[in-house]
Amino acid sequence: MKPANPCILTINGGSSSLKFALFEQVNLSAQRVSGRIDRIGLDNALFVVDRASDGRAEERRVDVPDQKVAVRLLIEWLERSIGFTEITAVGHRVVHGGNHYHQPERITCKMMADLHKISLFDPDHMPGEIEIIEAFQMCDPNLPQVACFDTAFHHDMPRVAQIVPIPRRFEATGVRRYGFHGLSYSYLMEELARVASPEEASGRVILAHLGNGASLAAVEAGHSIDTTMGFTPASGLVMGTRTGDLDPGLVRFLSQLEEMTADQFDSLVNHK
Repeated sequence: MKPANPCILTINGGSSSLKFALFEQVNLSAQRVSGRIDRIGLDNALFVVDRASDGRAEERRVDVPDQKVAVRLLIEWLERSIGFTEITAVGHRVVHGGNHYHQPERITCKMMADLHKISLFDPDHMPGEIEIIEAFQMCDPNLPQVACFDTAFHHDMPRVAQIVPIPRRFEATGVRRYGFHGLSYSYLMEELARVASPEEASGRVILAHLGNGASLAAVEAGHSIDTTMGFTPASGLVMGTRTGDLDPGLVRFLSQLEEMTADQFDSLVNHK
């Protein structure tokens, strides 16, 4: 039986949040509901829902130690408030596509296996995003899910902007400058063409994504030619909790000064 009010669910799973929105399938510009689960892993986590129809907002404290619990809460809420059968497809923002994924694609078993492999590239984001996808697969294995990759916008940067100044043999392992915030930059370019003109958007443009995570991108003729983030989202500008670029000599210095391990250094770079 066809759903009475079919809709598309979009998911943006971050390291400490899970954002979502529902759009009418017959009119994708019509948003039914949006919401978020904030401060995942902290004592004062919030579940917030905004209903477009009447402007009502719901907000409640929740106990959400990790993304697994967050997505379970979301699915329970969808079943209770919307009806899971009304959802005809799910679109996911996925931070990293590695070397192989740079277009929106339907999620397959092979893609999931590949995402598990490259989760090492971004252990702060990828495992949680994979858990979200797998949770929806368990609810309905036949539900179409699509991945949209944040690295895609920068995939065709000039080679001089892609390479990392270490021995070339590491390229075979996937080490390169990927760049991130690509979905945000794609949106900004569309908006620039709309509010200024297509001619302005096709020129030389500097874009800024400024938030808790921050980066800049240089764009020419609609294509990314360089960006501040590189192999991981921890590089580039100073951010809310991420250091951005650091003198690599700090790795050895801190390992000798405080016997800091690789995991401790990663925590410092990403969270302190």
